[in-house]
Amino acid sequence: MSTVMTSKLIIGATLLLFSTSSYADITYQSLGQAATDLSKQAEWNLTISPDGDNLPTGNGNATQGAKIFALQCAACHGPEGIGGSADPVVGEVGSLASEYPEKTVNSYWPYATTLFDYIRRAMPIDRPFSLSADQVYALSAYILSQDGIIETNLDLTEKNLPQVKMPNRDGFIAIHPD
Repeated sequence: MSTVMTSKLIIGATLLLFSTSSYADITYQSLGQAATDLSKQAEWNLTISPDGDNLPTGNGNATQGAKIFALQCAACHGPEGIGGSADPVVGEVGSLASEYPEKTVNSYWPYATTLFDYIRRAMPIDRPFSLSADQVYALSAYILSQDGIIETNLDLTEKNLPQVKMPNRDGFIAIHPD
């Protein structure tokens, strides 16, 4: 039997199954919990703005971040952060105006706070929200130091991370000009 025929049979069986079942029988009670507690809602509001509003207290440096990167990130982003099964996070600064632009964190993203926010929310891909604030500051410091955006000995904190000027900060048009 061909792959196409097998795929058609599977799709047909799936459609038949859903057309004969009653949606009223489906319950969603096991999917999460209602967010009725206001303190829980505030806890889940993790938005970090470019000016650093909502950054948690903490600190980390590139040396610490290199160790965390090797353990938590290198499997996907490559040992040097220049790509693996996931996109590169470092390198290619200044390439956006070239014939072969490369969008990495360091070449494209306008704010260093976005890096912190993204790592905290989404990384590692199989365990988002599993890293402490100190670990996220350390990873941010490591990534930013790889292209000389910050010095390797700088301890990143909630105070100085928003002050980091990304190479492409002026490459974006402000939606809400100051």
